Amino acid sequence: MKEQLLLLMDEWSAQLALGLQVLLILLLAYVLQRVLTRGVTRLSERYRLPAELILPVRGGIRWFIMGGALIMVLERFGVSATVLWTAFSGFVAVAAIAFFAIWSVLSNLLCAVLILTVGPFRLGDVVEIVEAFDKPIVKGRVIAINLLYTTLEESPESGTGAIVQVPNSLFFQKAVRRWRGTEGQFFNNTPNEK
Repeated sequence: MKEQLLLLMDEWSAQLALGLQVLLILLLAYVLQRVLTRGVTRLSERYRLPAELILPVRGGIRWFIMGGALIMVLERFGVSATVLWTAFSGFVAVAAIAFFAIWSVLSNLLCAVLILTVGPFRLGDVVEIVEAFDKPIVKGRVIAINLLYTTLEESPESGTGAIVQVPNSLFFQKAVRRWRGTEGQFFNNTPNEK
């Protein structure tokens, strides 16, 4: 019975010591973070540094110190920093590959939001995407705008009268000419501006 009580007390004292170590790490990290951010704030006031510079620096200090404290706490619980670093770098690599894989889709989605909110052109307008040296790529009346493409109807005079789907991001990469159109009026060589 006495041996069991001693084992129980040893176990509790080890858990208490671990809890105190974690609490001390977090307290020191908090104090260090507060001291450094106050120091940066005083430097910014003394040298009149812009707030746009100081805000990210203070945030970076906070994240760096709290991240280091988290790694130290996890090491106290038996998690290796090497394992954490390997897992983190593997996650970042997979996220970067996934980001590059869907970049064009995200770009077209963002450009669709910009087209719909800013309104560089509207349904019924005639637009022409122009390459360098005034070389036209495509010209047509806007008949639909969705999240990935803007659909243009080419002029019947062009000989094709085809429907062309242009990726939304192309409107922000090239020069665009626009003529305001009306529902009843189709192309002519000099569209009327409204």
